Amino acid sequence: MSYLNILFWALLAAIVYSYLIYPVILAVIVSFKKTPNPNIQNGEYPTLTLFVTAFNEADYVTRKVENSLNLIYPKDKIKLIWVTDGSNDGTPELLNQFPEILVLHQPERLGKIHAINRGMKFVMSDLVVFCDANTLLSENALLAIAHSFKNPKVGCVAGEKRIKTSDKENAVASGEGLYWKYESWVKRLDARFNSCIGAAGELFAVRTSLFKTVDRDTILDDFVISLQIAMQGYSIDYCPEAYAVEEASASINDEMKRKVRIASGSFQAIVLLKGLFNIFKFPKLSFQFISHKVFRWIVIPISLLLLIPLNLILVLNVNESTIYLIILLAQFTMYLIVLIGYFFQNKRVGWGLLFAPYYFFMANLAMWLGFFRFVKGNQPVQWEKARRHHSKN
Repeated sequence: MSYLNILFWALLAAIVYSYLIYPVILAVIVSFKKTPNPNIQNGEYPTLTLFVTAFNEADYVTRKVENSLNLIYPKDKIKLIWVTDGSNDGTPELLNQFPEILVLHQPERLGKIHAINRGMKFVMSDLVVFCDANTLLSENALLAIAHSFKNPKVGCVAGEKRIKTSDKENAVASGEGLYWKYESWVKRLDARFNSCIGAAGELFAVRTSLFKTVDRDTILDDFVISLQIAMQGYSIDYCPEAYAVEEASASINDEMKRKVRIASGSFQAIVLLKGLFNIFKFPKLSFQFISHKVFRWIVIPISLLLLIPLNLILVLNVNESTIYLIILLAQFTMYLIVLIGYFFQNKRVGWGLLFAPYYFFMANLAMWLGFFRFVKGNQPVQWEKARRHHSKN
């Protein structure tokens, strides 16, 4: 077997490993583990702070506050903090109408992580629950999160992100919704095996005592904050009962802006969290970090770029090339579906699976664009907001 054969099969195996073999390995291992089920007794609820950073979120303020005030949790155990730095659309003024909320505002916008670091100085509770202004939480989210923290080994709890969908969706909503359903499944396995690999900013919680101030140029604040806690020896639990619902991005262009920024932040996170590559210090966590994240961020985008030219070379130069021809046709079919997804991206259709390859392709394209942005060092710490579909419900 030539070097080209070996390289081709290695690249193909990398894709299959990260998306299929790795979660199957976890599923087999956790099937032999018992799930702890600690109970919260009356009077044992920890104090917590619901912490929201918001920039020009006036359209969401009323719904978000109503949702927050209606969450099931002892009212004497919960505080609400909003940091609205830089907002000039009336967000802080709207929030000031609610006496239950501590509103922290300054005219200058220095980025989300600066707002978090500043606001954390006002947090005095046992737990702090971070969530986005444009997400609505399940009514028992705080109870479920508190339940997870009954395990003293848990230092962070990742909630579930759900994309609001309907029977007929465009490419963004269908692809994003399918991706997060799959990702939620893998997160469950990660958590039962050892620890989630990071948390999504839509909803996650940490023990206040474990929070570490993060560098103000950090892009993926949620990911870095959560894994810094894991590197202290605590686990990141996954709590699907605590979920945050948000609308899908309004268009593929808006979703690409978001994904390119996340991709740029992913490469920065690899540098900031380079200690996770020490498999001797973090044997399980390192295995998970590399398999779940590094493969997807680095290995798979490279694999997708090289597989077609390698495949063509092997079809033309290998005597027994039937298997390579079949794989090449499968690749062409996938990219044909991607092309169809591109042309129908703004159409609302009932067969959402059509858009899964398109979303997968765009996600990996975003990794390349994010890599170049990271190398150039021109990713601002301020988020460029992606427009979302608005629902009246």
